Amino acid sequence: MSVKLIAIDMDGTLLNEHSELNPATIQAVHDAHAQGVKVVICTGRPLSGVTPFLEQLGLSGDDNYVITFNGSMAQTVTGKIITSLTLSHEDYIDIEALSRKLNVHCHVESEDHIYTANRDISPYTVGESSLVNMQIRYRTPEEMRPDLPIVKAMVVDDPTLLEAAIKKIPADFYDRYHIVRSAPYFLEILNNKASKGNALKMLAEYLHYSADEVMAIGDQGNDLSMLKYATNSVAMGNAIPEAKQIAKYETKTNVEDGVAHAIHTWALA
Repeated sequence: MSVKLIAIDMDGTLLNEHSELNPATIQAVHDAHAQGVKVVICTGRPLSGVTPFLEQLGLSGDDNYVITFNGSMAQTVTGKIITSLTLSHEDYIDIEALSRKLNVHCHVESEDHIYTANRDISPYTVGESSLVNMQIRYRTPEEMRPDLPIVKAMVVDDPTLLEAAIKKIPADFYDRYHIVRSAPYFLEILNNKASKGNALKMLAEYLHYSADEVMAIGDQGNDLSMLKYATNSVAMGNAIPEAKQIAKYETKTNVEDGVAHAIHTWALA
């Protein structure tokens, strides 16, 4: 079957080493769109962190889609929610308490704000705020609204500290949540049904596409689930070894227009 949907990770995949879109990537997405192929950005970022790139790619309207928060949400590029898997207030309390026990920073994200209970705000939280265009709100656990929809939690810290903390996470947390390391300094804790792969599967079914009609392109641990789902899976040249082992194809790096190469070689050829 021909490819009808291309799911593309952002950082380290769609974007170059300067977190920008290369002209060749933009052209490849335009070429796919012109042939009726859906191009879906799949990212850990919220919609606000994706919108500037959607505009550059010419993806607009309720017939174009994006998977955000590492699969916690699938929505149209205008914000209409297709699927949503969030964390409860009880989840927030437990995750926040664990981060304090492990002596690492933590923040959580709603659709439009980042919340931290640590007055000594982590530079990684500040960096995330800049990256995704969301303001930070300092709130103690007691000040957090019980009815606030929390899309994901992030344990953020120096990679060495985070590595040590990960080894101490209780086993039951891996049963309760989907936990994925999206960067050396980011550990994301999601609803246990939330993943890029599950969101991609649900979106494909919503659009009446099969896995054989889907291509997925990624490079990190949070991309593995969608690489497993899509029949036409592509690992970037700069991908982690696990991604390359799972993927059907391997393309060039994000510095070498790997996404453009994958689209023209295996989706539009």
